[in-house]
Amino acid sequence: MKICFVISDIKTEACGTTVVILKKAHERGHDVYVMSVGDFIFNRDKNISLRCKRIPSTIKGETVEEFWKQVQDDKVKTKAVPSTSMDVVFLRNNPTEETSDRHWAEHSGIAFARMIQQSGVLVLNDAFAMSHAFIDKLYFEELPAEIKPDSLITRNMQDILKFWEKVGKKMVLKPLEGSGGQDVYLIDEDKKNLNQIVETISAKGYIIAQEFLPEVSKGDVRVILLNGKILEEDGEKAIIRRVNSDNTEFRSNLSLGAKAKKAKLTPAIERIVSLTAPKLIRDGLFFVGLDIVNDKLIEINVLSPGGLDYCEKIKLPAFTDTVVEAIERKIEYKKYYKNSLTNKELATME
Repeated sequence: MKICFVISDIKTEACGTTVVILKKAHERGHDVYVMSVGDFIFNRDKNISLRCKRIPSTIKGETVEEFWKQVQDDKVKTKAVPSTSMDVVFLRNNPTEETSDRHWAEHSGIAFARMIQQSGVLVLNDAFAMSHAFIDKLYFEELPAEIKPDSLITRNMQDILKFWEKVGKKMVLKPLEGSGGQDVYLIDEDKKNLNQIVETISAKGYIIAQEFLPEVSKGDVRVILLNGKILEEDGEKAIIRRVNSDNTEFRSNLSLGAKAKKAKLTPAIERIVSLTAPKLIRDGLFFVGLDIVNDKLIEINVLSPGGLDYCEKIKLPAFTDTVVEAIERKIEYKKYYKNSLTNKELATME
């Protein structure tokens, strides 16, 4: 198959989940392309083109880092190709990590992907579903209340103070549109710097206040779902505990120094997945990350979930064969059913 991975920027992309999946697709003999989110080309009365790099078969690389360095090298040239020449466009750029000088990049990937999807190319995750779930913390609020901590979304200080009282004077404040643990604050009884914190976050948009879960001191668990089920390979499940070695740090983001460990499937995790999966499947969300603390879902990541790059380090399978095989099957289904299946149906079809 011909598959194009859309990332934020080829030059700055780290060796994360996208790169390990991309490398595996290349190793399995597929025609793999990669492009930056700023490299869509629209011409009136023509299909969208993609200015991308086709990864040569000569690039191997024993490690992910060696492989990706060769792809990034200017010797591998970009070329404009019709989007309709692709079997799959896999959106892997993260809009929430864009800087203030790149506001144009936040929505453009999904917007162009909607148009590409309508031309018959399989887009993962479904581009219309991603538009709906673009503010993933707001999409999160559409899930059943019983699996989530109490929360409030507002830009008003008085609302926040009332919520703080309601949840026992201990809450977490974070931007509605944010990721990677940035601008996330714990507010306890002394309300230290609350005015300044609210000002800082509200300058960027809405604030989400969330009930503090004491169990977060033991870390959280990232569960990666594929087609609405926990990603599995060789009898192991993609469930990763993230624990921060700093006892004063309540955030468990790997990007902030937390350590990854293997974690077990618990009845609570099974319950959360069982209540979340039907909506993800219906909406066409193929590859999703859930963040869980004890028996509560605290976040959902549908835009660019990560974690696979840590799996082999903690003696889990890479899971990349399973991910690529799932995409291969979708292309087979598309062929056999002669395009009678919608993108949304194909996106989560096993």
